[in-house]
Amino acid sequence: MTEPFPATATAAPARIDAMDVLRGFALLGILLMNIEGMVGPLLGAMTGLDPALTGADWWADALIYVFVQGKFYPLFSMLFGMGFAVMMMRAETAGRPFLPTYLRRILALLAIGLAHALLVWNGDVLVSYALLAFPLMFLFRRTPVSRLPKWGAAFIVAPSLFFLLVGGLVTLVMMTPEGAAEMEKGMAEQGASMAAQLEAQRQAFGAGTWAESVAQRREDLLQMLGFLAFWGWQILGLFLVGAWFARSGAIARPAEFADIYRMLRWVALPVGLAMVLASCAISPTMDFVRSDLPVAAAMGLFTLGGTLMALGYLAWIQRALQSSLAPRLMWLAPAGRMALTNYLLQSLVCTWIFSGWGLGYFEQLPRAWQVPFVFGFFVVQVVLSQAWLARFRMGPMEWLWRTLTYLRLPPMRR
Repeated sequence: MTEPFPATATAAPARIDAMDVLRGFALLGILLMNIEGMVGPLLGAMTGLDPALTGADWWADALIYVFVQGKFYPLFSMLFGMGFAVMMMRAETAGRPFLPTYLRRILALLAIGLAHALLVWNGDVLVSYALLAFPLMFLFRRTPVSRLPKWGAAFIVAPSLFFLLVGGLVTLVMMTPEGAAEMEKGMAEQGASMAAQLEAQRQAFGAGTWAESVAQRREDLLQMLGFLAFWGWQILGLFLVGAWFARSGAIARPAEFADIYRMLRWVALPVGLAMVLASCAISPTMDFVRSDLPVAAAMGLFTLGGTLMALGYLAWIQRALQSSLAPRLMWLAPAGRMALTNYLLQSLVCTWIFSGWGLGYFEQLPRAWQVPFVFGFFVVQVVLSQAWLARFRMGPMEWLWRTLTYLRLPPMRR
């Protein structure tokens, strides 16, 4: 999100334009990924390619699944880690205490995230970021720069290794008739539970009142917190990789890290894409009911491949910022400077359009039409962000976040 530093901190490092551009780019990808879970039930958007789609709808679903889903939340997570590291470095440069300020920052983010998750949309990521910021702050604040990518890689890989371990055990159990019968019974029960949850989301968000949708979002939030014990390792690892980009200087001085960026562009991105395509070949539809080795391998490949592709995207954006394309990419920077405001605005507007308590277009926008809807909406966000920042120092939610962080009202108008 936006960097939370007072305008008076003149001794701190200058604002990093690349981070603003990357945030703007990530906002577009996040909406392309989230729109399916806003138009319809969120659970239905988390199962990979939809086998019921045909024609242009199938192509839109496939392209978003391969190039967007699972690639932009890693990028957003790394940006969060960069923001943490930059704030820490600025505090040290200015001689300000870091821990009390950052603690207020993440508590404020937690409050904003809870309001978003309960009152607006059940696909919120802010609560997860706020909760995982605690181990980031207390356990890795003083980690040497050289160790950050090592810890990050270990945490990123951990869920996929766990997938494979569980998948291997399930496959072994199913090799005996008794084990196969027991697993089939368990999978049938799990399938019934998931189907019931999917229908509950469809009824609450498609035909229910706002109060009923809040009740469903509360149930979804509790489930998300349970998943966090598993997926949180990957997000924390991405935070650490992002912190390395900031603390090493790689994000601010990319020319000094040309070899690393070249490797990310020409090795990480194609290898990641190959892993994602291999995942699609093994299991294009991720069935939450199955947990055997092929599905586990597909999920692991998709998760790790998405992270490598996100690193490749980051590297290509940095490369473009060093070329003649830089002025065009800087068009994204105002949206990135207002990332928190724009992220919440995406949820507010889209849930109002598609929810039953709003305009009622739930499950009525075809998959292929979701793509131009997202691009059109994002262009409006960029234009509004530019107009807003021409008059004000920061976005409205950034102003609130900074106020809660520093316990004083920052100047708003330019």
